[in-house]
Amino acid sequence: MRLAADESATWAQWAEASNVGDIALEQLLAETRGLTSDYLTSDPVALFVRTRDLRDRVFTLLEGHQYPRQSSNLYMAAGYLCGLLAWMSSDLGQLRDADTQGRTAWLCAELAGHNDLRAWVLSTRSKVAFWDGRLREAINFARHGATFRTMGTVAVLLACQEADAWSELGAQSESLAALARAEDARASLNGDDEVGGIFSCQPARQENYAAAVWLRVGRPADALHSAENALALLSVQPVRAYGTEAQIHISQAAAHLATGEAEGALEALAPVLTLPPDHRLAPVTQRLKELSSGIGRTHSSGSAAVGLRAAIEEFCVDSAPRHIALSSGDSSG
Repeated sequence: MRLAADESATWAQWAEASNVGDIALEQLLAETRGLTSDYLTSDPVALFVRTRDLRDRVFTLLEGHQYPRQSSNLYMAAGYLCGLLAWMSSDLGQLRDADTQGRTAWLCAELAGHNDLRAWVLSTRSKVAFWDGRLREAINFARHGATFRTMGTVAVLLACQEADAWSELGAQSESLAALARAEDARASLNGDDEVGGIFSCQPARQENYAAAVWLRVGRPADALHSAENALALLSVQPVRAYGTEAQIHISQAAAHLATGEAEGALEALAPVLTLPPDHRLAPVTQRLKELSSGIGRTHSSGSAAVGLRAAIEEFCVDSAPRHIALSSGDSSG
């Protein structure tokens, strides 16, 4: 009996020990929030390196021993960091790598048992699938995310993403129904976003999605209204996400083009075309290419349309995804 008691005491000493304390966990989560916020305004490649370094620190801690509550918090941090790496990989044109990060982020969310993280990971995976042309998958990921009881704005973003994918498929009624659900989710917000930054859906971001959807369903006047509303909302936000702002201007330009106003489109695109190459992310270049290919299908003609095409082509050649593709030996991007 004494031996059994000694064995239990020895095990208790091991179980009580932890390789991470509550202050350290608080610091890790603060650094994670900082990275998700910095991504809205910073150089994505440099931030990718910082995010990977922090993820590696969290992974190393998880290989050690800590209380279950602390392990859960570490898995949560790891999930958000892998989700951020997935988002950045997608924005830099590396969709296969983004998918891998998304799967690991989902595993972390499951191990953490964390509904908000589950929903944000599924939002990220929906985003990756959308830009990879897997539109039905994008819809399914968004709908799955909406099944969880969550805090903050993730439900708004998931509905916006579903509307985005439906509109790309040409399904107008489904698109508008999803936009309405985004409005309902905004009206019934419950609490704040846990991490924020890219994992938050402010009103300007919601209007950005709405503008893109209105364009695809053939309602340029509504698209222009949403784009202008988004820019007004963005102007009063403490942090202006350059990626979101660029896409809003592109929607604004597309709405002008849809009504044959090439001059107005060129004016709307002026802030986008001055973005530094490091900030020219894949969603922006892709939408600009779509805009350029649509010029010939509108009534726009003349020097303004020609100049617009030339400016877009020059912009896309000198972009972050293009540089990464060339550095990896892929000259097709």
